[in-house]
Amino acid sequence: MKILLKNATIIDPKGAFHLQQVDIYICNGILEEIGEHLSMEVDKIIKKENLHVSMGWFDSSVCFGEPGYEERETLENGLKTAALSGFTDIALEPETNPRVDAQSAVVQLKKHTTNSPTALHPIASFTKGQEGKYLTEFFDLKNHGASAFGDFLNPIENPELLKTALLYSQAFDALLLSTPNDNRIGSQGVAHEGKMSTQLGLSGIPTINETLQINRDLHVLSYTGGKLHIPCISSSESVAIIREAKKNGLDISCSVALANLCYTEKQLIGFDTNAKLLPPLRTNEDQAALKEGLLDGTIDMVTSHHQPLNKELKHVEFEHAAPGTIGLEAMFGVLMTLFPLEKTLHLLTKGKKRFGVQESKIQLGEKACLSLFNPDGSSNFTKEDIYSSAKNCVFIGQTIQGKVYGSIHGDKQMIL
Repeated sequence: MKILLKNATIIDPKGAFHLQQVDIYICNGILEEIGEHLSMEVDKIIKKENLHVSMGWFDSSVCFGEPGYEERETLENGLKTAALSGFTDIALEPETNPRVDAQSAVVQLKKHTTNSPTALHPIASFTKGQEGKYLTEFFDLKNHGASAFGDFLNPIENPELLKTALLYSQAFDALLLSTPNDNRIGSQGVAHEGKMSTQLGLSGIPTINETLQINRDLHVLSYTGGKLHIPCISSSESVAIIREAKKNGLDISCSVALANLCYTEKQLIGFDTNAKLLPPLRTNEDQAALKEGLLDGTIDMVTSHHQPLNKELKHVEFEHAAPGTIGLEAMFGVLMTLFPLEKTLHLLTKGKKRFGVQESKIQLGEKACLSLFNPDGSSNFTKEDIYSSAKNCVFIGQTIQGKVYGSIHGDKQMIL
């Protein structure tokens, strides 16, 4: 397929075309020509208002549902949602039934990428059935396409299991994920433990629930070596702990969920179940520390932490609602209200290397891997902006900046 992008401003600080407004000719998925006023016979011409392009975006924590929870989201519509939201690559959480704990499950998930501009990088389960008892076959799973290993929201309770996994995984450079959630503390909690939860009469999840797990994991990592990723930290204490661990040379990375950057516990006033999240929304001080951690490099990446949930799990009393929000569609627009354009794009691409995803370049002869957007203009995010089958979205009503047009990856494209 031959595609011509007209009058596109390239944002690529390390590339030769940075800030240039050019035409981009893509032939059979390869960047063949980049220059002004290109004219050739093509299958599709893409012209959009104030069109900008960058290297393709990546999200390190996305759930869909299929197989097993198709009522939440199918793989087909989930990939469409990711592509229209500008993501050329996503790491898919093993929140499925059955769990992604065998090579056949990984292979089957990879097959669904065939017709989508969004490449799917499955995170395989850390333990069989995510029961926390026996490690999955890391080596075999990685050889068949697993990008990392984790049990999603289930913490690694057994430190011996983590020690064994970190030692074993070094032989083939695998990335392990450990959810920072010691659920023996605040196991009945539904909100951050503090003044707000007390005022609202909600049982609390204290910060120590998170920091205890992180401290234990880092002690094990210091003993064994290996590569560890802590997904979705939410507190100032966690930022400080990981900052010190990096200074000490540990191979540790971490992410923060978009909602924790955007909101605090005050969002719970009114008992909107879309604001019931895990990790919970915490204080203004925590929010400020998370932003600072991103700016100084302590926090490596931002994730939408996209979790589609059917309405039966959300349209109940706050205490009984399932935690989680969708966020792929809002990711770019919300980040643009928090950070400058180049910082936003840096955050949207930074996690690729850590998860073993090939980093793209905007230069001649390279495979096309582009996110398309307009960085200007502001609006309110509404239900009409949601492509997901599920509508559990904490960002509805949020002011966003810019507009995403879609993505191109190789010879596949999806553009609004």
